[in-house]
Amino acid sequence: MSQKAPGKSRRQGLSFLKAADMFATEEKAQAWVESERWPNGAYCPRCGSFDVVRVSHPSQSHRCKDCRKAGEKKTQFSVRTGTVMERTKLKYRTWAIGIYLYATNIKGVSSMRLHRELGITQKSAWFMLHRLRKAAESGNVVFNGPVEVDETYVGGVRKNMSNSRRRELKDTGRGAVGKTAVVGIKDRETNQVRAAAVENTDKATLQGFVVRHVTGMATVYTDEATAYSGLPFYQHEAVKHGVSEFVRGIVHTNGIESFWSMFKRGYKGIYHKMSPKHLDRYVKEFQHRHNMREMDTIKQMGHIVTSMQGKRLKYRELVA
Repeated sequence: MSQKAPGKSRRQGLSFLKAADMFATEEKAQAWVESERWPNGAYCPRCGSFDVVRVSHPSQSHRCKDCRKAGEKKTQFSVRTGTVMERTKLKYRTWAIGIYLYATNIKGVSSMRLHRELGITQKSAWFMLHRLRKAAESGNVVFNGPVEVDETYVGGVRKNMSNSRRRELKDTGRGAVGKTAVVGIKDRETNQVRAAAVENTDKATLQGFVVRHVTGMATVYTDEATAYSGLPFYQHEAVKHGVSEFVRGIVHTNGIESFWSMFKRGYKGIYHKMSPKHLDRYVKEFQHRHNMREMDTIKQMGHIVTSMQGKRLKYRELVA
């Protein structure tokens, strides 16, 4: 790998003015989305045929000839079909700038800010953000290690809770009580992260998460939590946070704790609240942004568009 030149970033950013010029018209924004999803040309999302033609229609921009020959009822489609953008009423320019803001704000972007910047309702902005988080979901990745594993807890500060909520928690102890757990793994070799909200932090849950994401015989670094004791298949070493031991040579969890730090900054400074129902989507948002951070901004945006394919999130599913 080439060394980074002094004072020069390894990645290419994109200013807001340049982004605005790139997506100055609806046609430019649509062309960009199509080029990212269809780099080899438009194809039918239903049958996969490239035998398609562009048509004049306000929302369905293409027609599949093969589907028409087969007598299918649905022959027309657009670049939105089969993605999280399907059936959206928002313009391509709105999506393109929304993706830019989502990708470039490392601590996240609130629906209120998106509502003001894009000139759409807060409800539409909230729905857009959750659809982008849906796009951020990825398949299972297995790390070769060494890895760091740790968990954190998300929830309100008791002094900020209502009196009734504080009374409910009065006799349940302090710390993590009443909060939702999140477990994460950071691979030291690739600096990639995988994290997920979990219902509890018992041995079966935490060790199961490690087994799903780390190859056998890899080195795993954790703190002294008893849930990690007896971790099978791995070389396991732990630091003892309880006695103020945070680093012992190469044994530490500083990398994954750095990820938690950024996540908590987004939680406290931008979103203020993450309900248990939607928490995992927020976790995937920060995971996705962390894992893309070395890419050029325009490539990050393109990656989000390509990740939309084959995913769908309906509004009624969010509010059910």
